Amino acid sequence: MTTPMMAAAVTAVLVVGMVMTAEAVEVGEVGWRIHTLFSVECQDYFDWQTVGLMHSFRKARQPGPITRLLSCTPEERARYRGMGLAPTLEVPSMSRHPLTGDWYPAINKPAGVVHWLKNSKEAENVDWVVILDADMIIRGPIIPWELGVEKGKPVAAYYGYLVGCDNILAQLHTKHPELCDKVGGLLAMHIDDLKALAPMWLSKTEEVREDRAHWGTNITGDIYGQGWISEMYGYSFGAAEVGLHHKINDDLMIYPGYIPRPGVEPILFHYGLPFKVGNWSFSKLEHHEDGIVYECNRLFPPPPFPREVQMMEADPNVRRSLFLSIECINTLNEGLLFHHASMGCPKPQWSRYLSFLKSQKFSELTKPKYWNHPELESQISKETQHSDEPVEPNPKIHTLFSTECSPYFDWQTVGLMHSFYLSGQPGNITRLLSCTEKDLEQYKGRDLAPTHYVPSMSRHPLTGDWYPAINKPAAVVHWLNHVETDAEFIVILDADMILRGPITPWEYGAELGHPVSTPYDYLIGCDNELAKLHTRNPTACDKVGGVIIMHIEDLRKFAILWLLKTEEVRADKAHYATKFTGDIYESGWISEMYGYSFGAAEVCR
Repeated sequence: MTTPMMAAAVTAVLVVGMVMTAEAVEVGEVGWRIHTLFSVECQDYFDWQTVGLMHSFRKARQPGPITRLLSCTPEERARYRGMGLAPTLEVPSMSRHPLTGDWYPAINKPAGVVHWLKNSKEAENVDWVVILDADMIIRGPIIPWELGVEKGKPVAAYYGYLVGCDNILAQLHTKHPELCDKVGGLLAMHIDDLKALAPMWLSKTEEVREDRAHWGTNITGDIYGQGWISEMYGYSFGAAEVGLHHKINDDLMIYPGYIPRPGVEPILFHYGLPFKVGNWSFSKLEHHEDGIVYECNRLFPPPPFPREVQMMEADPNVRRSLFLSIECINTLNEGLLFHHASMGCPKPQWSRYLSFLKSQKFSELTKPKYWNHPELESQISKETQHSDEPVEPNPKIHTLFSTECSPYFDWQTVGLMHSFYLSGQPGNITRLLSCTEKDLEQYKGRDLAPTHYVPSMSRHPLTGDWYPAINKPAAVVHWLNHVETDAEFIVILDADMILRGPITPWEYGAELGHPVSTPYDYLIGCDNELAKLHTRNPTACDKVGGVIIMHIEDLRKFAILWLLKTEEVRADKAHYATKFTGDIYESGWISEMYGYSFGAAEVCR
C-alpha cells in the first residue's frame, strides 16, 4: 500500500539528529560567508517592515544569516515590544547627535554598520555583506559573486536623483569627485571594503549633514531641501574617499509602480515610494504609527487580484509592472499572516483573499527568482497564467504530529511549529497531545500549537505495558473519531522534525490507495518471519516511516489497524530480538513502526 519516497521528498523535512554529509557541510559553510544587514529603529513603523523583509528573506532562500541593527534610546527600548521579530544587534541611537544635538535618524544606518563591525563576532567570519533597507522585499537570493561583486568593486542600485555627484557638493566633500557614484538601496560588497568604508560613511554623513548651505534641491536633488538624504551622500562620498568603484545595476531592484525592462526579473522590491494599481494604492508613510504587527489577523488592504489586473491593462509592459506591485504587497501581507500565526492568534476567518495567499498558484508566482539563470522565461510570456486561484483547486491538506505533556516534546513543538509557518506548508496543523489527567493539570505548554487532547495510552489500560510510542496511532484514531475535517490529504510528522518547504501530496505522487512515505531500511522484520506472523500480506510490507502522506479515506480504514498491529507486535516479546526486528535495543521499542507497516499491508489493494 505504501510507496517509499526517494531523495526529492527528503529535502522537504529535516529530522533532528540526522548526520550531515561532507558535501552538505561544505555548501553550508559557503552560504554562511554571506551576511545580510538592515537598519531600523524602535518603532511600529519599522516593525511591520521588518516582518515583511524577514518573511521574504526566508522565502527567497537568501543564504547566510541576517542581522537587524536596532537603534533605540533607553526610553524607546524600555517600552519596545518587537525584540523577537528578527536576529538583532542593539545599537546606541544617534538620532539625536551626541555632539551637535542635530535630529537626523538616518545617520543610524552607517552608525549601526560601524557598531556591527566593532562589536559582532559574526563580522569576523564573513566574506561578503549585503546591506538592505527595511522597506524591501527580497524576491530571490542575492549572491554577491553572481552579481559581479569583486573586492574593491561593490554592486549597488542606481539612484539617479543624487545630482550632488555632478556639482559643487562632490567637489567640497571628497578628494575624488570623479569616483562619486549615484548609488544606494541594494549594497553588496566584500567585508574588507566595508571595513574601510564604514567609518568614512559615517564621517561623511555628519559632514554633509552639517553643510546646511548646500541642502538646496538644485544642489542635492533632495526634493525637501532639508538635508534628509545626507546619509546617501555620506555613502557615495565615503566610497569615493576609499577608492571603491561601483558596478551599477539598474535592473536588480525596482520600485513598485515602475516598469522593468522587458525580459528583466528584478530580485528586490523597494516600496519606498507610493504606488497604485487601479483604484487601490499603498504608501508606507500612511502607516507610520501602525501597530499592525501586534493586531491579530489584520493585514494591509488587499490589492486587486491577478485576474482583475489582467483585465485592467492592455499594454503588456505596464501590466507586468502592475503584477509586480501586487506581488510586493501580497508578500508583505503573507508575512504578516505567518507572523500573527506565530503569535498564537486565532485562525482568521475565511476570505477569498486569504484563500489566494494560501493557494498553490500564489506559491508558484512567488517562487524565488534567480538572477544568473539564463533559462528563466520572461514574465511577460507567462502573463496568461495569472489567476486568483488554480483552475482546479488543490486538495486540502491537514498536518498532524503527536507529542506528550513534557518539556522534551515542547521544545520540539516550538521548532516544528516555527518551521511549519516559515515553510509555506498549506492547510492547518494539529498537535495530538497525549496526557494523563494528572499531567495535564500541571502542563504549561497548552499554547504552543493548535492542539487536540488525547487520553494517554503510555501505560496500556488493559495490559499495563509502558510504551509511550503507542500514543501516535492511538492519537490518530482519537482525532479521526472526534474531529470533523474537510481535508483530503493528511500529512503525519514526528515532533523532532523541521520543515524546509511545503509538502504537497500530489507533487510527491500521493493519491487514494497510494500513500507516500520515507524509507526506514532498518525495519528488517519486513523480510523475515515477523511479517509472516503479523500480516496476511507480508509481500506488501514496506520499510517506511517518518513522513506519512495519506488520503483521508485511506487513513480512516487504516488507523485502527495501525493501533491494533502495534499492540500485537508489542505483545510478541518472543520476537523482540535484533535479528527479527532490527531494534538494536531488543526491547520492542519500534513496535509502533511495525504496527504501521503491518497495518498498511493488511489493507493493501
